[in-house]
Amino acid sequence: MGTKTDMTGTSCNIWDNSECQGTPYCPPRCPRFEGKDGTPLLVRPYESDDRDALVSMYADLDLYSRAMGLPPATVPKIDDWLGRLLSNGWSLVALDGSRVIGHVAVVPADSSAPEFLIFVHQDYQNNALGTELIKQLVAYAGDKDHSGLTLEVSKGNKRAITVYENIGFDVTERKLSELEMELDLETSFVKRLQRPPADRH
Repeated sequence: MGTKTDMTGTSCNIWDNSECQGTPYCPPRCPRFEGKDGTPLLVRPYESDDRDALVSMYADLDLYSRAMGLPPATVPKIDDWLGRLLSNGWSLVALDGSRVIGHVAVVPADSSAPEFLIFVHQDYQNNALGTELIKQLVAYAGDKDHSGLTLEVSKGNKRAITVYENIGFDVTERKLSELEMELDLETSFVKRLQRPPADRH
């Protein structure tokens, strides 16, 4: 399909997956996609070798990219927080080359409708990465037989709320400053997200 990936899993500068029909060995959703600016990016499951790059991403997040007190403010606290997330759930990371630029974590792994959180580095916001990460999340969660996904979001984060609603999340509870939202994964929507790229055009 005109796309190559090196042994570290990073994407080449030029590729086109629009004609890819998929194979039985593909992950739940094609890991390769382009941002709005045409940059080739990759989303895949977290690997232990990603830990330092993930900590660096969180340490470099600006104030506006943080939410509800997360991530913690110092590198040691970030590392401890990530350790708890990674040991209790599963994660996906977004990559630009070898740089981690986004992360979605799902906890607990054994819940039928686990909670998730998502962060995108400020250099890659407004470039469709957040939406793609959520689509990847939904595709993987369906493949892992979760029945739903839940989240909490600040009422002031209108942009994120709009993205979640566009994906299909519904508000289940309104708190003083936060909303609880949930997505039912037992719908045909999950299967649509899992189609190979050629079937999605």
